[in-house]
Amino acid sequence: MFTPQGPSLRELTVQALSSVEHGYDLLASKFDATPFRTSDRLLIAVTGTLKTLGPFDSGLDVCCGAGAGLGVLRSVCAGRVTGVDFSTGMLTRARNAHPTADLVRADALALPFAPAFDLAVSFGAFGHFLPADQRTLFAQVHAALRPGGTFAFPLPAPPPVGSRLYWTLWGFDAAMRVRNAVWRPPFVMYYRTFRLADVRARLEAAGFEVSLTPVETLGRREDGSPHCRLVVARKK
Repeated sequence: MFTPQGPSLRELTVQALSSVEHGYDLLASKFDATPFRTSDRLLIAVTGTLKTLGPFDSGLDVCCGAGAGLGVLRSVCAGRVTGVDFSTGMLTRARNAHPTADLVRADALALPFAPAFDLAVSFGAFGHFLPADQRTLFAQVHAALRPGGTFAFPLPAPPPVGSRLYWTLWGFDAAMRVRNAVWRPPFVMYYRTFRLADVRARLEAAGFEVSLTPVETLGRREDGSPHCRLVVARKK
């Protein structure tokens, strides 16, 4: 099996010193070989959980990137599936992988859709939205859904305080804040700005009713809590 070669350190550095849009254009051809791609394990687990919440007709992948989430929509939606992203390079990759999907280049903070979708999903994109922009993002998704439509996305449990992963994410966010303080254009990507309590409040403020569904196939932690929850926000 052919495995795409990942980007070099130089390529990742150039990307990190670009804008978010241009950075992903640069990375698009090798994105699937990076650790930033949503894992197949998570995609399969979310697909199984969504199937218990359907049926769904039309689906929208918000910030679809190279199209990993479009496969999830294909599995759970009976109708058309659409992906939206603002990176031309990533949309080209998505089009190669999903030639029958509708792909739209647009900013997720200004979605160009009428209320046309029964299900919206998003994978791995929320770190690109500062807390102040999350309200706008959720309002835009709400406006794109039909009454009773669902916005669903996985939210892994936070790492234990003091763990290696905890300090890795803390260090990454700190480095990004320094980078954005001294370099323009900014590259917005943070791992610790999407906390469940805040997200739930912002979804409810946008007009959603919010519930949490454990993604059971990903297992549970020692304290019995799930490793990952599916946030299920239904439009009132």
